[in-house]
Formats: sequence, C-alpha cells, structure tokens
Amino acid sequence: MIGIGVIGYGYWGPNLARSVAETEGCRLAGIADFSAAALARAGKRYPGLALHQDPRALIDDPAVDAVLIATPVATHHDLAAAALRAGKHVIVEKPIADSSDDARRLIEEATRRNLTLMVDHTFVYTSAVQKIGEIIRSGDLGDVYYYDSTRVNLGLFQHDVNVIWDLAVHDLSVLDYLLQEKPTAVSASGARHIRGRQENMAHLSLFYPSGTVAYLNVNWLAPVKVRQTLVGGSRKMIVWNDLEPTEKIKVYDRGVTCGEGPEQLAARISYRSGDMWAPQLSVKEALLTEIEHFVDCVTHGREPITSGRCGLTVVETLEAAMLSLRQRGQPIDISPKRMAS
Repeated sequence: MIGIGVIGYGYWGPNLARSVAETEGCRLAGIADFSAAALARAGKRYPGLALHQDPRALIDDPAVDAVLIATPVATHHDLAAAALRAGKHVIVEKPIADSSDDARRLIEEATRRNLTLMVDHTFVYTSAVQKIGEIIRSGDLGDVYYYDSTRVNLGLFQHDVNVIWDLAVHDLSVLDYLLQEKPTAVSASGARHIRGRQENMAHLSLFYPSGTVAYLNVNWLAPVKVRQTLVGGSRKMIVWNDLEPTEKIKVYDRGVTCGEGPEQLAARISYRSGDMWAPQLSVKEALLTEIEHFVDCVTHGREPITSGRCGLTVVETLEAAMLSLRQRGQPIDISPKRMAS
C-alpha cells in the first residue's frame, strides 16, 4: 500500500486528495499547506490524518512514499526536488516547472534515484482523449492534418502565470499524447486587457515534423465557456466538445479527395459526406484513472504516460511561445537541449 501525501490544499489539492483516498493500492498519508484555514478544511474532511504547515515535514514523514504537489508553479521545482532527494515518488501539477532547465533537473534527479516522476496533465487521462488517441493510432483518421482548439471562459485570472501557461498547457499535453512527436516551431500572439495582470488571451500556432499544424485559442475574458476541439484527418474528422454531457466525441466520415489529371483543381476535388458516430466513452473520472496509473508505474517501475519528459516538452514549447509573444508572433524554432547522460 503506497502512502501518498498532498502538498497544497487550495484549488486543486482537494481533488487530488479525494482521488488518492478513493484509489485502491494507495492511501492518503498526509496533507501539507501553509494556510491554517486550508488545513482546518482538510482535517474536517479527513479526521485523524497527519496535517503539516511545513511541506518538508510531510516529505520527511516515513509513512509517505510519494508526494503530490499542487502549489503555485514557481514552487514546483524546489518541492519536487526535495521530495525526490528524500526518496519519494512525485506527481507535479501542470506545468512541471516554470523553466525547462528546472524540468530537466527534476528528470535527472528522478532518473538518478530510479523514482517515478509524473506530471498531472489530467486531460490526457480523460476517456475522450484516450479514445481520440485510439482512433488516431488505429489509422481510421488517416494522416492528421490539423488540431484546432478553442478553450475560453470568463476568469479565473491567475496571479502567477498568463493564459498560455494556464490554459494552452492542457492542449500541449494532449497534443504530445495524440501526435507522439514534438513541435518544431511555434508562433504566439496575445493581449492583456486588465491593468496589472498578465496576458488574458492568446492564439498559438504549432508546426510538427509530420506536417500537422495545431491552432490554439485561449482566453480568460470570454462571455461564455467553450471547450471544443476539431481534429482533421485525411480520412475522417473528429469534434471533441468537453462540455457535452454525453456525446463528447463525434467522428465524421467527411472530407475531400483530389483526383489525378490535367483538369483544373476545382474540377478534380470531390467531397465525401458520410455518417457520423459517437463512440461510447467511460464515465470514470480522469483523476482516478491518473492516480491508478501512477500507482501502477510506482509498483512496476513503468514510465508514466505523462512522464517528466512529456512535462519537459510542454515547458519547452511554452517558453518558445512566450518568446514569440514578446516578438509579436514571430515563429520560434523549438530546439530542445540534450539531456545529460
């Protein structure tokens, strides 16, 4: 039975703690938070549980085998590094760190100590994304032409990161899982409309070696909440609406074909409009799937789907996007540094 401690009981920490408590093969071993009020809430929810205001006390607790970190991004590296040095397996809330250099250090530390390092990219573990990945890898979609995502809502304005680091990070992790290749370049533009705050809206374009392009629209200042993604393939197309209560994924047998010959292009294009089907999806909560996967990786020494290396790819892309943003959309090549051997 793996004892798991949670550091941070603010917005996301309670969800992580609950998921640990409900997952077989592990137990909730403690919660740490600087806030006395947060710890009071945790104590009411989990009577008798070890509570700490100092996260180092939780890390040093021999009853804790693994640590889940749900704190501000700037604290991720130091807390995760301390946990790894103490011999604990680690899950870090997205993104893994606020710089690729820090992400690299965490990967090296985990590798050196033969510990599991995983990033809490929760969307990757949703049944919708798992099904889209299954469809892509089966070849039913054909070549993936594009990924076009709109992720907008009114708020929640973050104090430590802009909308790219808060919302676009979800799509970057999903893209890493679905395409299984790293982007070669990114272009980003954005704007801030609230004085004293970071960018609240942005558009990103990502380019992949296979020819796939991805377009991400993220915004904290929209009148409605939209979570919709189009995935276009050479054979079929997918619409993923994460707010849809039942049919979150719809697969369309639609597209175009271009014939051979000397005719004008318009004459050679034919349109295909076939059936639409909505695959049945599991209703299991993604966080439960994620924690189960973490326990399995720790138990059997497997690399997580959202490993530290996945987290590094996401952060490298975020850094390049920020550089492009400061240069008004100038495309930036993503040239990851070599990992130390």
